[in-house]
Amino acid sequence: MLDTAITATADIGDKALVRSFSYIGGKWRAAESGETLAVHDPATGDFLGDVAMLSAEESAEAVGVAQTAFDSWSMTLPQERSAILRRWFDLMIKHKEDLARIMVLEQGKPLSEARGEIDYAASFVEYYAEEAKRPNIEGVTSHLPDAEVELWLEPVGVVALITPWNFPSAMLTRKAAAAIAAGCSVVAHPSHETPFSALALAELAERAGVPAGVFNVVTGRASTVVPPWTSDSRVRALSFTGSTAVGQLLYRDSAQTVKKLVMELGGHAPVIVFKNADLDRAVTEAIKAKFATSGQDCLGANRIFVERPVYEEFCKRFAEATQALSIGKGMEDPDIGPLMNEGAVAKQEEHVADALSKGAKLLCGGKRHELGPLFYEPTVLADVPDEALIMRDETFGPVAPIAPFDTEEEVVAKANATEYGLVAYVHSHDPRRIYRMTRALQFGMVAVNRTKVTGAPIPFGGVKQSGLGREGARRGMEEFMEIKYVCRDWA
Repeated sequence: MLDTAITATADIGDKALVRSFSYIGGKWRAAESGETLAVHDPATGDFLGDVAMLSAEESAEAVGVAQTAFDSWSMTLPQERSAILRRWFDLMIKHKEDLARIMVLEQGKPLSEARGEIDYAASFVEYYAEEAKRPNIEGVTSHLPDAEVELWLEPVGVVALITPWNFPSAMLTRKAAAAIAAGCSVVAHPSHETPFSALALAELAERAGVPAGVFNVVTGRASTVVPPWTSDSRVRALSFTGSTAVGQLLYRDSAQTVKKLVMELGGHAPVIVFKNADLDRAVTEAIKAKFATSGQDCLGANRIFVERPVYEEFCKRFAEATQALSIGKGMEDPDIGPLMNEGAVAKQEEHVADALSKGAKLLCGGKRHELGPLFYEPTVLADVPDEALIMRDETFGPVAPIAPFDTEEEVVAKANATEYGLVAYVHSHDPRRIYRMTRALQFGMVAVNRTKVTGAPIPFGGVKQSGLGREGARRGMEEFMEIKYVCRDWA
């Protein structure tokens, strides 16, 4: 039995949700080598537990298990798949508090945010429980005499899912529920830094009646677990959320087997505030866009552009609001928790030092917090020049750079001057300007006078190097399906 201290660390009611083994073929499995990975609380550094570190051979075996399960799961009635997913959703809601507390301990986010993520994660399972019943055979007017033409939507096969540490539950259910609803089987690899959330979801999936082999969670190092999947022709689709650099490697490695790919990659979101915007609302929404998940969010505001007539006032109010944010351990439910690892903190330091060296002004923050080595003060930089690193690279932390602009054309050019294209935020009360901006911005999603835009019914995704395909909505399920064209003559 692997060592697990997490159950003693927090008030978790259902201790069986805390699992240390991989889940393959309906069984909890340790690595044959006995090797493990240690997981630590980023807020305190405390040991939470070990999880199994499976080998490449064991990871490949999981694909075989999933392929066997696919043969029967793909033939089940949509209503049966729907009912199982609905039970999974009900169990997630029932165990919401335990799931949230597990997430706080391994990821560090504030407790209220973790609870919100469980609701968000469960919403995908609920949505796809209904969507499972929707795909229909589509009749097409025949172009041939005496022929009947149909289009069938069929599950693609085994799907590999690779999920990140910043949203360890929601990113898994957004992918897995869609794939399972479509009739696919799944092999999933959670980040080695946050594996307990995924394993808890596997426990609830089993209780919900997901058949053995349909939903498999393989723990270990991504560099070991994932290559057998990219090279295996039985894995017909791969869905990844993470950095663009890793996405490019997966894209290359999957080419040899010509897989369907769904990738939600890096972001470099601009917030654009025009002079006629509601300034109080713009500040409030920009705070949300920047500091949710302590800034560790692909949708996080990475560049804030403010029209010059209201620039000074915006900077003043934004800095004041930032200084009012509370910092603490996740269980204390602060506004800002710890960052995930030392590399994340070092990046904040590098970006702040670079911006200051290029003429930016520090309005608040700018250093590590006394709470611990992974805590970084929420920071505001003003007058940040275009050539600063932070205006070109995704920061993924609680540092907000602000710069002025004078014309609409200027700010569109600045916003689009990136290889990323996930989301952009616009604040204005001019309907014509809003229309022009939404057309001109080269992003997959545009939020106008608000921050919250995501949800199960919408197709989430970006353009350029922010990704391929869409997650959520019907399109998210269709990513895991193929169109079969049938041309039938009854003679």
